[in-house]
Amino acid sequence: MIVAVWIPLLVPLLAVPAARRLAESLPPRAAAWLLTGCAALLAGCTTAALGLLLTAGALRLPPVAALGHLSLPLLGGDPAVAVTAACVAGGLLVGCATAVVRSAGRHRAELRTARSDADGHPASGDLVVLPDSAPDAYALPGRPGRVVVTAGMLRALPPAEREALFAHERAHLTGRHHLFLLTVALASACHPLLRALRAPLAYALERWADEVAASQVGDRRVTARAIGRAALAARPHAPAPSRPRSVLAATAGPVPRRVAALLSTDRTADHSAVRTGFRGRHLIAAALLGCIAFSAASALDAAADLHETVEVAQGEAGR
Repeated sequence: MIVAVWIPLLVPLLAVPAARRLAESLPPRAAAWLLTGCAALLAGCTTAALGLLLTAGALRLPPVAALGHLSLPLLGGDPAVAVTAACVAGGLLVGCATAVVRSAGRHRAELRTARSDADGHPASGDLVVLPDSAPDAYALPGRPGRVVVTAGMLRALPPAEREALFAHERAHLTGRHHLFLLTVALASACHPLLRALRAPLAYALERWADEVAASQVGDRRVTARAIGRAALAARPHAPAPSRPRSVLAATAGPVPRRVAALLSTDRTADHSAVRTGFRGRHLIAAALLGCIAFSAASALDAAADLHETVEVAQGEAGR
């Protein structure tokens, strides 16, 4: 357990860059699932490792050992080191739990405020128009989900491009893309290195919505113009005060890359500065899968080792 328990805490050093690199060569939808899944799994392994460190140290405290009928000498290791590591792990777990609760609470509060504000304006189906002159548009999840657009954005786009913009925002709602972002945000609270997955995930989700919008509108060039024109119109202005920080908008992310991808004949892969060949992509995927499997196996091995140690200590104490 001494070695295995630390591996899940170190694996993100390799797994996060590999996930980012692999996501660049995948279709947007697959990239979004990859980044979100990796973040959730790595966060789970990290939490398990911290929990094992906390448990192992707590069992070496005489009151806890007596409560569990354990023989302290048979637990092995240096008690001072184990207790110190447990204190650090416990502090980190408390910090992670606090950050997760705060992040989830802030997300919920922002959505509630935004929905309350949107309900006070005229709606046509799932479309809500705010009277603000600053161009803005975003997808507001909920039951039902709403596409919120300002009067300034409607004036900035011709009718065909408006439909493409609406299709983009509806794709965010249909795909429940806010849950992808929320998952990575909560996972980032468990391990700081996972924050590096937020930006590529947001880009993959925007590209996913771009492709859905282009398919529904039936014209990739119109969709590309809508994205570009909306971004240019919104650039000089601050987002609408009621827009939550966690929602997705067509004007977000590296718009030139998104427009270039829409205008390209290759509709699946991301046209990033660095391209990965077929063999290289499979090597990166294998390395990433190996990292995640190694992390999970290490956590399980550490848990099994701790369980075996406790059983031996209980058996000896019971004699």
